[in-house]
Amino acid sequence: MALAISLAFLLFFPICSLSQGENFLFNGFNGSEGSLKLDGASIVKPSGMIRLTNTTRNAIGHAFYSKPITMYDKNSSSYPNASSFSTEIVFAIVSPSSGSGGFGLAFTLSPSSSFPGAQASHYFGILNSSNDNKSSNHLFAVEFDTVNGYNESSNSEGNHVGIDINSVYSEASEPAAYYTTDSHKEEVKMESGDLIHSWIDYDGKAQLLNVTISPIHKGKPAKPLLSRGVNLTSVLKETMYAGFSASTGDNQSSSHYIIAWSFAVNGFASQINLTNLPVPPKEKSSSSSYSTPIKALIVALSVVVFLLLAILFLFGLYRRLMLSETMEDWEIDCPHRFRYKDLQAATKGFKETNVIGAGGFGAVYKGTLPSTGCEVAVKKITRNGIQGMREFAAEIESLGRLRHKNLVNLQGWCKKNNDLLIVYDYIPNGSLDALIFHPNDKFLLSWKQRFNILKGIASGLLYLHEEWEQVVIHRDVKSSNVLIDEDLNARLSDFGLARLYDHGEISRTTSVVGTIGYIAPELARTGKASAASDVFAYGILLLEVASGKRPLGSGHSDQFILADWVMENHKAGRLLDTVDPKLGQYAVKEMELVLELGLLCSHFKPEARPTMRQVVRYLNGDEPLPHVDNWDLIESESISELNSRFLQVISSDSIISYQSTSVGGISSSSMGSGR
Repeated sequence: MALAISLAFLLFFPICSLSQGENFLFNGFNGSEGSLKLDGASIVKPSGMIRLTNTTRNAIGHAFYSKPITMYDKNSSSYPNASSFSTEIVFAIVSPSSGSGGFGLAFTLSPSSSFPGAQASHYFGILNSSNDNKSSNHLFAVEFDTVNGYNESSNSEGNHVGIDINSVYSEASEPAAYYTTDSHKEEVKMESGDLIHSWIDYDGKAQLLNVTISPIHKGKPAKPLLSRGVNLTSVLKETMYAGFSASTGDNQSSSHYIIAWSFAVNGFASQINLTNLPVPPKEKSSSSSYSTPIKALIVALSVVVFLLLAILFLFGLYRRLMLSETMEDWEIDCPHRFRYKDLQAATKGFKETNVIGAGGFGAVYKGTLPSTGCEVAVKKITRNGIQGMREFAAEIESLGRLRHKNLVNLQGWCKKNNDLLIVYDYIPNGSLDALIFHPNDKFLLSWKQRFNILKGIASGLLYLHEEWEQVVIHRDVKSSNVLIDEDLNARLSDFGLARLYDHGEISRTTSVVGTIGYIAPELARTGKASAASDVFAYGILLLEVASGKRPLGSGHSDQFILADWVMENHKAGRLLDTVDPKLGQYAVKEMELVLELGLLCSHFKPEARPTMRQVVRYLNGDEPLPHVDNWDLIESESISELNSRFLQVISSDSIISYQSTSVGGISSSSMGSGR
């Protein structure tokens, strides 16, 4: 009898709060007014469901647990790491019967339950274009989205689940699905209106996040859809608000419902009772209620609109033919296209005083967009036949769809006659090259800042090589292509030479490109760029940042080669004699790690170099670096002799070496100086 009463309590009373409000269960939301904070379009329906949004345009809805939740357990052995947490959710997204809807909803942990200035559509009502990707947001979210973004992995309809940290651009995403076996999964169409069951589990000690979804009554799959190592210690504050946010867009809208929800810190969330859960109503087509005269009026107006559109189309086609500005194949899937006159106004007519960089294909201008007031960098490429066009298309194709905190984000592009323009983020602190070799009197990068920058570059290269949908070989990794943002984080830039291919394939590129001093030796023989050749360039960059010396230079007798010099000092037991004298204090163990890792990455044999995943593990201290004395060093001839022979080869006309373009800082020096 007591058991029956307990079950009845769970079924008919929506809230069961435990342990100071940090563990709770909502098996329906009737009577939950005191425990929830709703704003925007959110309401509790008579059936007990929360409807976050209706199908109006640009609607935003929030539903948050009213009390802040302590996310750090000071009595835990893992303190001050963020606590483990677990949440179980049943939700539904109902699209209009006349077509697809949008956008999606997100489970959110935030320092506040309100988001002033937040935008709808892709921003979910929690961020906007000015604060997106700011570490000060302290925002964690798991998005259940039905519209494609720039970097989410999804099917053609945009149906995907993503992990967001301080940004709406996902750290990781997968098409919405559930595993039936370890290797086979079935799609979950989230905007069908059917109930979706989801679980979000974070292990604070192991720093592992699992996200799992399935149709209702299928049970929790054994294998999560997303499993990713995530350290939320610096993201979460001591107290956070847990809840949901959803939004619609200009032309796409759905109704978003939360049916049931449980949450727990340092334990498993209480199991939701799936019996008798309400199902959201289908969105009815409003046309069924129209009277015959209204239908006739709509048909007549549709005909008029069709004729007007046809006239506009013919007029546009005539203008296009007159201006001879036809679309090319690569333009079809590219991101936002700016109007030329807007970019001309932003850069004050491309004035020379606005030039902040120069490269082999043109200049870079600082500009302010008149429509938003945002600062941007505009790369104006001189159209030099096929090669200039190839760089323009390559940079848009590769950089346009990439989104990572250690990459420069592309905002859009423009093409008018012979003017080719790429618009991307303005990075205020300029290039790493400038900060190391031409530091401001009042600003010199400390070793802690340099080490953090090197780890950021490694993270960006790991994303390019292994974590994006295709393999991206940058082919021009160097200090002048690393930009430093306002928080002194590294942003890898200049993707004009990048090449893409599918995982598991081998690069078919045979032209040798790059910058002398960073080009891997095997490129002179095969011409085939690979992830290993990017690792070689990164190794040279490690030595450069630690020593404060350029990869190549001219001495009194022989040409100076940085890698040889560091290796010679290492063999003589004087490795720390190569440290940049401007640094002053530094962490000895970290410095030795960086110098030895630089030698390992710049090994002449590609197979002896580590992958970028191994590099990240070495830098984070997750794996010990192999001892330098155990490396497979070349015995038949000295490294100096091989370097000299390689320099003779790359001095020939078969190597294409470009000046790089720095955005937001001093331009790189000429090719002749090894930069």
